[in-house]
Amino acid sequence: MPEQNQNRVQWVYSSRNNSELTIRYDEWSKDYDKDLIEDFGWTAPKTAADFLAKYIRPDSLVLDAGAGTGLVGMALAAQGFQNLTGMDMSRGMLDQADQKGVYARLDQMTLGESLEYDSSVFDAVISVGVMTLGHATPASFDELVRITKPNGYIVFTIRTDVYLNNGFKEKQEEMAANKLWEVIEVSDEFRPLPVGEPDVMHQVWVYQVLDY
Repeated sequence: MPEQNQNRVQWVYSSRNNSELTIRYDEWSKDYDKDLIEDFGWTAPKTAADFLAKYIRPDSLVLDAGAGTGLVGMALAAQGFQNLTGMDMSRGMLDQADQKGVYARLDQMTLGESLEYDSSVFDAVISVGVMTLGHATPASFDELVRITKPNGYIVFTIRTDVYLNNGFKEKQEEMAANKLWEVIEVSDEFRPLPVGEPDVMHQVWVYQVLDY
């Protein structure tokens, strides 16, 4: 694996704020798929899509939150999903996603901020590779629950160390205690970047939004 690709990932992780993160993703967008798939062996999009497909029908309205270049959309499309909305902070990444032709709609928004969607509109939300260092915060879950229909599903991957050390565990448990959602399934730990970051472990979490 080329050293510059490893350095590029660390450069993105080290962004100091969302503005800087957006600029760096814009710059990375054209090389992202090659770096992540060919050089890093990125498997998380298919893994998470497989979990989501167990719980909802292919005609469901799904938001890909933090869609990037559309790798999750491609994984869902391969399972027959067609009613996909992609959302990302980076216009460059969305332009790459648009070229894949699997999204009905693409929107530039940022996880952790107020989202310009009506409440209770999506049957499911999927978010892959966003709950990690220097990216979405635990507060992002508030808006994801708001825009998901009661009894709908929220599926996301999260780094195991970030879950334990960055406030996600506490936030997820607090929202469950407040009966906003309940955990349905948690995957075993797995290596989503077996070539690029073999020591980094993730899990897939599946929550169902409660009918309140």
